[in-house]
Amino acid sequence: METHFPKATIEDGNLDTAQLITKYGYPVEKHFVTTEDNYILGLHRIPRPGAPPIFMMHGLLDSSGTWVIMGPNKAPAYYFYDNGYDVWLGNARGNRYSRNHTTMNPDTDPEFWTFSWHEIGFYDLPKMIDYVLQQTGYNKTGYFGHSQGTTSFWVMCSMHPRYNEKITMMHALAPVAFMKHVKAPLLPYAKNFVRMSEKTIREFMPRTDLLWRTCLASPITEGSCLEIYYQTVGKDTETTNTTMLPVLFGHFPAGCNLKQINHYMQLNENDRFCQYDYGAKENMKRYGKSTPPDYPLEKVTAPVGLYYTWNDNLSSEVDVKRLAKILPNVVEDCLYPNKKWNHMTMLWGTNAREMAHKRMLELMKKYSYE
Repeated sequence: METHFPKATIEDGNLDTAQLITKYGYPVEKHFVTTEDNYILGLHRIPRPGAPPIFMMHGLLDSSGTWVIMGPNKAPAYYFYDNGYDVWLGNARGNRYSRNHTTMNPDTDPEFWTFSWHEIGFYDLPKMIDYVLQQTGYNKTGYFGHSQGTTSFWVMCSMHPRYNEKITMMHALAPVAFMKHVKAPLLPYAKNFVRMSEKTIREFMPRTDLLWRTCLASPITEGSCLEIYYQTVGKDTETTNTTMLPVLFGHFPAGCNLKQINHYMQLNENDRFCQYDYGAKENMKRYGKSTPPDYPLEKVTAPVGLYYTWNDNLSSEVDVKRLAKILPNVVEDCLYPNKKWNHMTMLWGTNAREMAHKRMLELMKKYSYE
């Protein structure tokens, strides 16, 4: 590919998570777990045997790669590994590393794509966390979630409260529960798309070379993809390293189910944090009432750190402040002062290590694994 980008970033966009970790001289392991409802999930581990584990869970349309793509000097997974932790990276059902099932084929069985982030929190997270604890011999793990990785955590710990005891501290990056004040400019278009497509499209934006090559084909397409990215997550030209775009577009999007997006849009419209709304008749069958039940957030008793920003198009500070008042054990409430930081800055920003990750490490060290 002819491009003005550095050769290394083009290469990194072509590598998968395990290959990327290996390239930069870190050990890596691939693990697989099968959920109670038979989805097969892929995990990546940067192993430090005997060290305390931390588990990192990505957001919507993302993957385990999100924690490593910025390289050893910037990415959070390497930072915590270098500071003595055994790092595990999860992958939600339906993304490029968890597109598998014991009986169903995602390419030919529509039933494969009938989940939302409810099932990710209800089935996927408990299974992956239990596996990490089983493999490491620890009773607890630290937890880092970004965006949907926080939503699914609220589901897990409210529906399975015993998992609160398995978490030393939960770090919620760009947390999402309530969504009434989300200000994404593309939201109205997305709602129309989902309404028109939900019966015909299941898998949404899987990882493809075609999309990657299209975004990098010319300065015009590159600018268009970057603008769509900014419209989605918030415009932060100060800390976005645009030379890394081939890596970002090579790993993101990584695929999801359209129903996950629709569930979020329901929250935006109903101003609740509740289970999926199937309509009154189906709700009666599933829930015994005409409306979906709220998740009992008061049951999320694990220590929680909330990290959020002013310029986030997908997680409003107003909604996070509402969440903070309900969660019973918020130990860190951090609204970053930089008004330009967006939905991805604390993960991918050029100054995220100094301004975000160091404080998270300080907090991690305060919590016991006993």
